[in-house]
Amino acid sequence: VVLVSGHLDSWDVGQGAMDDGGGAFISWEALSLIKDLGLRPKRTLRLVLWTGEEQGGIGAKQYYQLHKENISNFDIVMESDEGTFQPSGLGFAGSAEARAIVKEIMTLLQPINVTHVYDNADGTDIAYWMRDGVPGASLRNDINKYFWFHHSQGDTMTVQDPNQMNLCAAVWTVVSYVIADMEEMLPR
Repeated sequence: VVLVSGHLDSWDVGQGAMDDGGGAFISWEALSLIKDLGLRPKRTLRLVLWTGEEQGGIGAKQYYQLHKENISNFDIVMESDEGTFQPSGLGFAGSAEARAIVKEIMTLLQPINVTHVYDNADGTDIAYWMRDGVPGASLRNDINKYFWFHHSQGDTMTVQDPNQMNLCAAVWTVVSYVIADMEEMLPR
C-alpha cells in the first residue's frame, strides 16, 4: 500500500481550505490523475482523508489500530498538512537506502524545480506508521504565508492558488505512482 493523505477537519473559526483541505485535495487529485492517465501500478494506491487530527489525531489512531496487523504491506505513508503553496520537495523519514531511491524519484520533478529531499517527514496522521518503521513523506512548500491563514477566518478557498496546488498535486502524483510501480518495496 502506498498511502497518500490529507485531513478534512479545520480548527474552530476557519473553513479549513488551506489547513488542510489543500492536502486532501492534492491527494485526491493524485489518484484521479493516475486513473485518468490509465496507469495501473503494481501496488495499491490508497487515499485517506483523515478526521480528528486537530482533536489529537483520533482518526489516525483508529486507522492505525484497524490496519497495523498489515504493516508489512505498507510501502510508504505520505501526508500533506502544511498548506499547498509553492512546493519545494519532500520531507522524508526512512532508511538511507530508501532515501537514495526517493532522491532519484525526485529528479523526475526537475522540470518543475521541485527536487529537494529534506531530512525528516512529519505529520500527526502518519506518525504511528513512521514510528513503527514505515517510510514516510510530507510535502514541503513555501510556508511563509501559512500562518497568515492557519486556524483563522481567513482560511478559505481564496487562499488557494490553483497553479501552486497543481504543482503540489504533480509532486504527490509522481512520487506515489513511481513508488507504487517499483518492483520492490522501499527498503526499511
